[in-house]
Amino acid sequence: MSLERSGGFRSRSKSGKAQAHKRARDQHREDYRRDSSGQQRGSRYEVGGDPRLLNPVDLARAIAFDVIYRVDTHGSYANLALPKALRDYRIKRRDAAFATELTYGTLRTRGVLDAVIADCSARPLTDIDPGVLNALRLGAYQLLFTRVEPHAAVDTSVNIVQGIGQEQAKGFANAILRKISRTEAEKWLFKLEPKDELQGLAFRHAHPEWIARSFARTLDVLSEDEKLLNGYELEAALRADSERPEVHLVARPGEVSAEELALITGGDQGKYSPYAVILPGGDPGRLEPVREGLAAVQDEGSQIVARAVVEAAVAGTDNGRWLDLCAGPGGKAALMACLARIDGAHVDAVEIQPHRAELIAKATEGLPITVHTADGRNPDLVPGYDRVLVDAPCSGLGALRRRPEARWRKQESDIADLVVLQQQLLESAINLVRPGGIVVYSTCSPDLRETREIVDHVLATLPVDEVAAQELVPNMTDTGAHQSVQMWPHRHGTDAMFFAVLKKKQQDEPAAASLDSSEESAD
Repeated sequence: MSLERSGGFRSRSKSGKAQAHKRARDQHREDYRRDSSGQQRGSRYEVGGDPRLLNPVDLARAIAFDVIYRVDTHGSYANLALPKALRDYRIKRRDAAFATELTYGTLRTRGVLDAVIADCSARPLTDIDPGVLNALRLGAYQLLFTRVEPHAAVDTSVNIVQGIGQEQAKGFANAILRKISRTEAEKWLFKLEPKDELQGLAFRHAHPEWIARSFARTLDVLSEDEKLLNGYELEAALRADSERPEVHLVARPGEVSAEELALITGGDQGKYSPYAVILPGGDPGRLEPVREGLAAVQDEGSQIVARAVVEAAVAGTDNGRWLDLCAGPGGKAALMACLARIDGAHVDAVEIQPHRAELIAKATEGLPITVHTADGRNPDLVPGYDRVLVDAPCSGLGALRRRPEARWRKQESDIADLVVLQQQLLESAINLVRPGGIVVYSTCSPDLRETREIVDHVLATLPVDEVAAQELVPNMTDTGAHQSVQMWPHRHGTDAMFFAVLKKKQQDEPAAASLDSSEESAD
């Protein structure tokens, strides 16, 4: 979404059931402020504690605050912490939707919220207690980007400040939020938005500037002096990162067809993958085909990549030796293994982290696959594979819409180390594939340093040729100017997945001298 008032939620304070809710909250407070012996508990709330201790704040807001606080101070992941909290406290329907909107919205727009709070505060944000600051963020999000009544947003946030034991900060929080409430969101954005066009788009759509610049380079909307030539598509790409993504399911080949899965779930078949089914929302874990292992959650872009490994033409006979070199947590490996079962092939899956290797084994139980806990740069496997997938560890900039806090956690400086790793993994794959075999290199990132520059480097230094990846997705257009495929949420409805297909040369040909990755330019 763009930074508009998108929430359809209004204050709970004037509900016809207000008194009943108040009595229930009071009972919760009494129940949970006493231990099993009946003694009074302390009032100070600890992060990761029982959000019901934040009464009289309604439980939806209390859970939202708890998750936001844990994400900020303990490095938790919202897409894992929030669903668990909603299940643990049996939050249903409207309250669950409200908690989800507040949590994801606050985390996604954090950069804008912090700019507004900083403008209203006489003290730096770094001097504000983390609990108080996160309560301010939650309140500011409601004031600026939802239809919650201002007094409800302010009062509940001040009550959270009190509930976490920061009684002395109640007046401070109240003053900040009331100052925010006196100015409309659009006026705040106009006041604080940088004058530079690219920086302004990044701010307005709640992205760090470096991510917006990365997208602009890949979309080819920057001139040589890095001034924006076409802000419309960049704006569309940034806006898509803030829209709630649909649920993508994969119908596992040999178990159920996409047509059957769509009929069972009420979803629509995907546009590009023959295994994809698209749902508007909901909890896919409740679906019977998912519970029974006939289907799984997997972005359609990821399905396209896994299918490309199997569909790309190899020279000579396919001997059925397939490899997923960076397989965790196992989605692509599972789809490849389902197709291997049909084709009489076998997949080796490599994962360096033992717990992720266990996830792969669980996801692929009963399929023709062997999971190896090893480093993909030197996995100690016998070369000669027909097909190799390198779904390399990356910045994850292509999946920001699914991880609301990720854009503020990532640093551009991280990419330099990732590029070295990506190059090493791709070189390992090329060493493991047989002459005439293919390697598919993919990332969930559109950043050129992680995509085309990696591919161009190995084309210049190793015995491989690039083949047209677009031919493997013939009904997908606008995939970039190269033979590789770059997907985008705003163009294709997928994550911003990238993949290129490389074929190892069948004759020994002199290759250019290998470059030291430390000497490469990061531009």
